[in-house]
Amino acid sequence: MRDERSARLKRRLHRQTGLPGEARAPSSDVWTRAEASLSDIHVPEIHDLADRLRFAPQQGRIRLDDQRMMLMHVSSLGALRQELIESLGKETARGLITRIGYQAGANDAKMAKKLRSGSNTLDSFLAGPQLVSLEGIVHCEPVALDIDVANGRYYGDFHLIDCAEAEAHLASYGLGDEPACWMLVGYACGYTSTFMGRPILWRELECKCTGHTKCRVIGRPAEEWGEEAREDLRFLQIGDFVKFNPAPSGKLPATARLAALDVALPDNDFGMVGISSGFNTVCHLVKKVAPTEATVLFLGESGVGKEIFSHNLHRLSCRAKGPFVAVNCASIPEQLIESELFGVERGAFTGATASRAGRFERAHGGTLFLDEIGTLSYTAQGKLLRALQEGEIERVGDSRVRKVDVRVIAATNVNLRNAVKDGTFREDLFYRLNVFPIRVPPLRDRRDDIPLLMNWFMRRACAKHRKSVTGFRERAVDALITYNWPGNVREMENLVERAVILADEGGALDLCHLFTTGEEVTDTTFVVQKNGALLQSSEADDLDEAAERGALQPLADTEARILRLALSEAKGNLSLAARLLSISRPTLAYRLKKYNIS
Repeated sequence: MRDERSARLKRRLHRQTGLPGEARAPSSDVWTRAEASLSDIHVPEIHDLADRLRFAPQQGRIRLDDQRMMLMHVSSLGALRQELIESLGKETARGLITRIGYQAGANDAKMAKKLRSGSNTLDSFLAGPQLVSLEGIVHCEPVALDIDVANGRYYGDFHLIDCAEAEAHLASYGLGDEPACWMLVGYACGYTSTFMGRPILWRELECKCTGHTKCRVIGRPAEEWGEEAREDLRFLQIGDFVKFNPAPSGKLPATARLAALDVALPDNDFGMVGISSGFNTVCHLVKKVAPTEATVLFLGESGVGKEIFSHNLHRLSCRAKGPFVAVNCASIPEQLIESELFGVERGAFTGATASRAGRFERAHGGTLFLDEIGTLSYTAQGKLLRALQEGEIERVGDSRVRKVDVRVIAATNVNLRNAVKDGTFREDLFYRLNVFPIRVPPLRDRRDDIPLLMNWFMRRACAKHRKSVTGFRERAVDALITYNWPGNVREMENLVERAVILADEGGALDLCHLFTTGEEVTDTTFVVQKNGALLQSSEADDLDEAAERGALQPLADTEARILRLALSEAKGNLSLAARLLSISRPTLAYRLKKYNIS
């Protein structure tokens, strides 16, 4: 019977993995992994997740842990999908719906890691399929599952039973020839990418909307899908800001792996990755304004990528063949800023031994990017205003007026409206620059982008330093996702590059490689006990405090303290606390009552 079931599974995998031609059949390791999974996958109880669901009808709130939720009619979802498809077109509607699902999945991944922080990797991951069941979206049944976060290995095969999204689509359009569970596929991509710390792509190979009895999805790292991934990835990405070049698969020597890394990177020096609504909004605005001649003002904290967005704006504009000249106004002394911007004639001042064109002239026919424009002196602001209004400049020490054809893009991390009120920035210049403002949100407000950025910077650093690393360990992924990122994307780039340098060849990036220069990491950390076991730092502090009071404490006091620590770690969730202590829930309840712990 088992051999017959194994043969059926092999035939089904051979038929449905979606690979073209001779590559259609999966490798033998996939067969072995799937066969083992049929009997080895143990889905944990859902009680710990269900206990976090709270209804408060008097306040009009439903909460799942710390996330506010809402109930929605499936028929309303179907009407919304239909309106999006009819008004925006199928392609655009699918992209929007897929990205909504991605963000929901990313949020649930962070919740799952928190609610099952004391569980093994498999139980922690399976919280995602259980959460979509708890949320009334679909029932998931794992067929095959292989997870190795540290080595970046993932393979998942799930049946989706009684999918609400498929039901909504069928009600509007009936049976068709293409899968339609777009939001669920997006959810799976967001959940798994956040959990793994690298882009994982899911594809729907069977769907009730195409006449199958149940839906079926398969997920694995994006590059392993090869050319087929392009069609699916475009629904998760925005235009030219992200380029996907699949790396060769199979076992390669070190030099070939490095070459593959180079191939997988975008063919420019200013590519960006992101999936969050904040990132997509900025990309949309940039694409809208790029073909025009409007002055653009990028606003946002230092390190969010304002100059990179400016590069992309220039690349998408009609001036793409012209020069892109960037100047950091904060890095130039006040007495030199005028000559830097407008140029200088020979003999204009001591040391001016030759005439020199300024940044405006060098940007003629192209784009001039003025970074940190809020630091310009009041005098320099006046001369800049004239250049913007009249399209002409005068070199320092020259009486000749020169016409310049320049598009100006400015950026600042200063609140220019407040600077105008304080009298440090000219109001007329502010309104001249503020034609098309674009605010770039900080990284902590678009955490959905973090898994993609982690992988992006790791691959770039590996190619740059000719090193091979396998990925990020689970606790490193957790720490990077929860870190506050005061230095934003620039800080992440530097931090990941440093980690790649410190990591062992062929190893994984860990916490000890990442946060090495005094960063304030608020994620749970661990210490090693004398017996080699890991203990959470908060528990270690309690034990140290106990040791200072005396060598040994009464057993009852120690047991009560451990119970309180488990409750604190589980945030009051009795099922999770019992699992952390490796005891049953009734046993935990009895002991809590015994020590009068509420």
